[in-house]
Amino acid sequence: MKLTILGCYAATPRSFTNPTSQVLEIRNHLFLIDCAEGTQVQLRRNKLRFSKINHIFISHLHGDHFYGLIGLVSTFMLLNRTTDLHIYGPKGIEEVIKLQLRLSNSWVNYGLFFHELASFESEIVFEDDKVIVKTIPLKHRVYTNGFLFEEKIGDRKLNVDAVQNYEIDSCYYQKIKNGKDITLDDGRVIQNELLTFDPIPAKSYAFCSDTVYNENIIPLIENVDLLYHEATFLDSEEELAGKTMHSTAKQAATIALKANVKQLILGHYSTRYESITLFKEQAETVFNNVLLGDDGESFEF
Repeated sequence: MKLTILGCYAATPRSFTNPTSQVLEIRNHLFLIDCAEGTQVQLRRNKLRFSKINHIFISHLHGDHFYGLIGLVSTFMLLNRTTDLHIYGPKGIEEVIKLQLRLSNSWVNYGLFFHELASFESEIVFEDDKVIVKTIPLKHRVYTNGFLFEEKIGDRKLNVDAVQNYEIDSCYYQKIKNGKDITLDDGRVIQNELLTFDPIPAKSYAFCSDTVYNENIIPLIENVDLLYHEATFLDSEEELAGKTMHSTAKQAATIALKANVKQLILGHYSTRYESITLFKEQAETVFNNVLLGDDGESFEF
């Protein structure tokens, strides 16, 4: 699992920072999470292949989280894309994108599917045999969701020495990896745990974009391997955070601590501050394993 931060600053694009967008590489998927202005440039800068993005998750309809989407949809058309594209986001996202396409007379030549979200309860929005994605309802000035990405537990790992010792034919190997016991020709039943090792532990990532401090999300993100939580303000602007329905670095760290997450990534920084290291310093007074998101940073876990 690899996370690449394309942009993680609040409000407006600048020549040296970008608003929210990131890419999660998980079990052969390349998921785009939010799509602010500049996302296409950042995808190219980070050498991420456009053609591998088949699913885009939009947290909410504020410009610094989705104003790059129509450009990306149009670029896919110019690149002669044929693969279906699925977009998951708040109710209204289909209307706004299709309006832009219609008024510019720019219709796509690939399947464009919208999955509009309106529930205030967590729900599954994507699932296949390797990955499941659920919403994390957040509290912001408009309807907003975070997203929880979870790997499914894979096959057990074959203990080659053990299966060879019991002279088990290779035609049974997949059955063994699926967790089944094996009956030998002489009638002996060999327990699966004698023939396999535990599978690689499944990883999980929670993306929590714009939100006021909200302990209701804790049960949804408990024990995740990596949590990205917005930290727009420092303590000195805690009152402003409440008014604008954003979080401080300490509040993000408090959520991480109470949810028992393994690591916390901070982002969505207000550009009023001289250095983002101040966010890490304040968060570490509450929670130890703090990482600073920044444009172009990648995290493998």
